[in-house]
Amino acid sequence: MRDHEVFPTMITPYNADGTVDYGAVEALTEWYAEQGCTGIFAVCQSSESAYLTLNERTRIARRVAETASGLRKKGKKLTIVASGHVSDSDKEQREELCAMAQTGIDALILVSNRIDAENTSEENWIEGLYRTLEWLPSGLDLGVYECPKPYKRLMTEKMLQACLATGRFRFMKGTCCDAELIRKRLKLLRGSEFALYNANAQTLLQTLHDGAAGYCGVMANFHPDLYAWMCEHFEDKEEEAKLLQSFFTVSAFTESLCYPVTAKYHLSELKGIRMRWDSRSADASLLSEYQKNCIKDMERFAAYFRERLKQA
Repeated sequence: MRDHEVFPTMITPYNADGTVDYGAVEALTEWYAEQGCTGIFAVCQSSESAYLTLNERTRIARRVAETASGLRKKGKKLTIVASGHVSDSDKEQREELCAMAQTGIDALILVSNRIDAENTSEENWIEGLYRTLEWLPSGLDLGVYECPKPYKRLMTEKMLQACLATGRFRFMKGTCCDAELIRKRLKLLRGSEFALYNANAQTLLQTLHDGAAGYCGVMANFHPDLYAWMCEHFEDKEEEAKLLQSFFTVSAFTESLCYPVTAKYHLSELKGIRMRWDSRSADASLLSEYQKNCIKDMERFAAYFRERLKQA
């Protein structure tokens, strides 16, 4: 039976001149590992992938993969996945995916709304999938990500079956936020190596019981250690797990604040990771005192749970 895991959706820190702060990328990778995460989604929407150049995306993935390699030598388990394509055209996507495939990541994640980008039909999506696979190294593990932007393309049963039939898919970040639909997907994937990770904090506990492989979402930028605890103990410490789930449900409202600026504020001011709050996808000036106080209160509540769970 596979272990249940936490994959944070990595944010991208910037220098004062607007360039990517690769030193902070490395520090953040190490922090995730220290918090009990055994994987990282290195380039995704939280990373502001649509606002990064191809060179920046591949350099981030490569730095994370290299840092993870060093951590593995010290006994840490750390799987690195990254999505590679943001463009509309096949030509540009091919360039993006092939470049990302060479960065040393463990799995390349295909964005569901980039295949058949005009959202025409399941059949065209599947045809696009097979065409895409022709571009990629045959030995590279793959995944699929229901990225919410520019629009959310949910995976249907036929689309999942097509992925499953290739024998190459190992990872799915599901963003449907529907425990019943996730249950149906898990039934379809049961017995395969195709692991489904839930991005929705509010339904996490239920989906873990139903067979989800773990959590891959925004809130792992705030209290990943608590998600790691949940993934390890949701079965043997049931009452504490239910209470912790209530905290996850309530605290996840902060996703609607000025994210990813809120995550950068939290990491720099409350966790001691040196990084600026700047963002390309959100206006950092909109981070109000109200929002800062919400993040501080959430951290105090997380600290309470850390102490409580030590006694569980």
